[in-house]
Amino acid sequence: MRTPLVVGNWKMNLSRSEAEALAQGILTKTAAIKGVTIGVCPPFPYLLPVQAKLQGSTVFVAAQNIAAETKGAFTGEVSAAMALDCGCTWTLLGHSERRQIMGETDAVINKKAKLALAASLQVILCVGETLEQRQQNRTEAVIEEQLAGSLEGITLDPAQLALAYEPVWAIGTGVVATPEQAEAVHVFIRQWISKRYSASVAEALRIQYGGSVNPGNAATLMAQPNLDGLLVGGASLKADDFAAIVAAAQR
Repeated sequence: MRTPLVVGNWKMNLSRSEAEALAQGILTKTAAIKGVTIGVCPPFPYLLPVQAKLQGSTVFVAAQNIAAETKGAFTGEVSAAMALDCGCTWTLLGHSERRQIMGETDAVINKKAKLALAASLQVILCVGETLEQRQQNRTEAVIEEQLAGSLEGITLDPAQLALAYEPVWAIGTGVVATPEQAEAVHVFIRQWISKRYSASVAEALRIQYGGSVNPGNAATLMAQPNLDGLLVGGASLKADDFAAIVAAAQR
């Protein structure tokens, strides 16, 4: 059975003291929850203080992104090695905000994924369609293109890489995909992985859902057989809400 993976993406929010308090709150409120892999993605300046709060716990710290280079004259960038050195064990890659706002292509995301894995950072690779693409019935074509481009040349190890389906139209909008909509895309992704890699890899691979997840819809989403976790945005900024979502993810 796949262990549920619940990760809070704090995005560009909080002060240092707020980040530390949130980390402590999550640690306290999820301490008794078993059978769920839990992680948080603080802003880069707060990686070290948050890691200090979570040191020795079962809550991992992940980078929100890494650079497509190892080192050098790349002002403002953070390498995989730097993230690892700050205590990160995972990184998000290909988040819709990176794709849509920052213009990251599948080729760039693929390069980042290879660098992350080579540096022993585990990867949550995000894919998802826009509202226009869904209305044009292009969801599966878009997801397939993103998967093929982002995973090109990567030997997929389910212990090192997870996928997150996050429809762009559901992120930060309050609109959540119905459990049936989410499950349908998760089934498609698993079938694609099975054909591209193997049935055993597809069966072991964890696929999260992300997009306006909250304590009220988490359990219904997690009741779908192919949803293996949740990538949580705004609701991860409140320890009580995030802990409730983690609890809802227990199998």
